[in-house]
Amino acid sequence: MADTQEIHIREAQAASNPTPRVKPPPSTQKIPVPFFYAPSDDGTDENLLILLHGLGDTHLPFSKLGRQLKLPQTAVMAVRAPDQVPFLYEESYAWFTSFDELGEIIERPNPTSALALMDRILQHLTDDCGWPLHRVHLFGFAQGGSVAAELGVQRSRQALGSIVTVSGPLLSYPTLSTLSATPLLAAYRPSAMPLNALTSFKKGFSRVVEHKMNADGGMPASKAEWEPIMRFWSEVLGRRRVEGLYEVMSGMASV
Repeated sequence: MADTQEIHIREAQAASNPTPRVKPPPSTQKIPVPFFYAPSDDGTDENLLILLHGLGDTHLPFSKLGRQLKLPQTAVMAVRAPDQVPFLYEESYAWFTSFDELGEIIERPNPTSALALMDRILQHLTDDCGWPLHRVHLFGFAQGGSVAAELGVQRSRQALGSIVTVSGPLLSYPTLSTLSATPLLAAYRPSAMPLNALTSFKKGFSRVVEHKMNADGGMPASKAEWEPIMRFWSEVLGRRRVEGLYEVMSGMASV
C-alpha cells in the first residue's frame, strides 16, 4: 500500500491537470482489431487498464478478467492480437509472427508490427479519448506481456502509468542511456522465464518489482499470487478526489 504522502501527491497531480471524469469509449473505426471496453464501475475514469492476452488466445477471457478486477476509478480495455495462428482451426491469435513456414516457433521473433499497433491505439486513446499516458496501465500475459514490456522500453521518454508482465520477457536487450520511468512488475514462474529476464528488465526500466510465483501454471491462479499485483496497482493507480473516495485496495475484488 502506498503511504499517505504518495496518495496526496497523486491526488494533487490529478487536481492540477484535470481530464474529463468520464472518457468517451474507443472507436472501432480507429482501432483495426477487435477489443472490449468498459468504463469504471464507479463512474470515474481516472485510469485505463489495457489487457493483452498470450499466444494462441483471444481477448475474450481477458475481457472477463478486466470486469472481475473491479479496480476503483479504472476503465478496462482488452485487445485482441492481429494475427491468426496458422495450422489451427480454432480462434487463436498472435501479436507478431511466431512460427516459420514449417510451423516451428521462431526463436527471435520481431515484435515491431505489434508495437506499431499499440502505438496507433495509444495515439487514439490520448488524442480522441482524453487519456493521459501516465494514466494508461498495461497488463500482459506471456506474448502479450512481452509486447507490453517492449512498448515501455520503446516509450522510455514517455512514461506510462505502469506495466505488469506475467511470464512475458523482453525480446530485446535494452541499452538505454535513460531508463524507462514506467513502473514495471515482472510476475513469473521459474520454468517459464529465461534466466536473464530480470536482468533485461533492469536494463530497460528504472523501477522493477519482482514477483516469483509457484513453479507450475500460467496466469496467477490464487489470492496469494494476485496479492502482490494488487498491491503494486494500489501504489501506481491514480485517484481523483470525488465524493465517497476510497482506498484502491478496499475496492479490489478477489479474482
